[in-house]
Amino acid sequence: MAGELVVLVNPAANGGRTLRMLDPVVRRLREGELPVSVIMGTTAEDALARACLAVAEGPEALVAFGGDGLVHLALQAVAGTDVPLGIIPAGTGNDIADALGIPKKDPLAAAGIVVAGATRVVDAVRVGGEEWFAGVMACGFDSRVNERANQMTRPSGTAKYLLAMVQELRSFSPVPFRLTVDGEVIERDAMLVAVANTRSYGAGMRVCPHAEPDDGLLDVMMVGDMPTSAFLRLFPRVYRGSHLGHPAIVTLRGKEVTLEAPGVVAYADGERLGPLPLTCAVHPGALRVLAPGGS
Repeated sequence: MAGELVVLVNPAANGGRTLRMLDPVVRRLREGELPVSVIMGTTAEDALARACLAVAEGPEALVAFGGDGLVHLALQAVAGTDVPLGIIPAGTGNDIADALGIPKKDPLAAAGIVVAGATRVVDAVRVGGEEWFAGVMACGFDSRVNERANQMTRPSGTAKYLLAMVQELRSFSPVPFRLTVDGEVIERDAMLVAVANTRSYGAGMRVCPHAEPDDGLLDVMMVGDMPTSAFLRLFPRVYRGSHLGHPAIVTLRGKEVTLEAPGVVAYADGERLGPLPLTCAVHPGALRVLAPGGS
């Protein structure tokens, strides 16, 4: 696979509709001067193993054709290496692509960016010394909604998460968090905490609207204790990034963040990381990505 564009595909992305675009995307990639090969795993573990094997052979780039979850998986293979990551968004949210200026609803235009070959150097975040993320790690209310939704068999898609959110609101109470940001400790009951390398997650929720993927810093946002009614009024403002002025919001920046809280699980790039405590450390320039503004 040396010298090739290796396309990693999630056949289940966007309800399986991704596969309909695979042939046109591959044809667009082949309009460049490089050969193109396609890999897809039978499971996430198999896909990661195949991606790591491909990266070890020194391809021109590993191209993730799917949503943020597939980008997260591909990141585990390329972070800290010289192999660039290409992103062709084909998921529901595509927040990482959006933060990098890659068209999130036009796979063929995104494939054209891959063919152009301009490489941008950005940061990646290591969690617990084992796993990487590129976008946002969040825990608290939203991670409990994810946990609940993942246990539900129906309905499907977005409706499942909306139902899980309504159900979680009935029983959720603020969590006692302890945050350590570059040595500064904050202890506070909170609804949720987000640690961000890019500005949004969850299909456009601009939880940390000022986060930049190449500034060598993590943006931290904490939503403090508030009544459920106030939380519901605040929630829509996240899509505009206008929630930061609320008195219950605390924001910080740092290079290393440790989160501690009882009974809380963290998710990053929409993928389950595991229970707290967890330490996030930004690694400046750990990721090369094919994106606008590169060289």
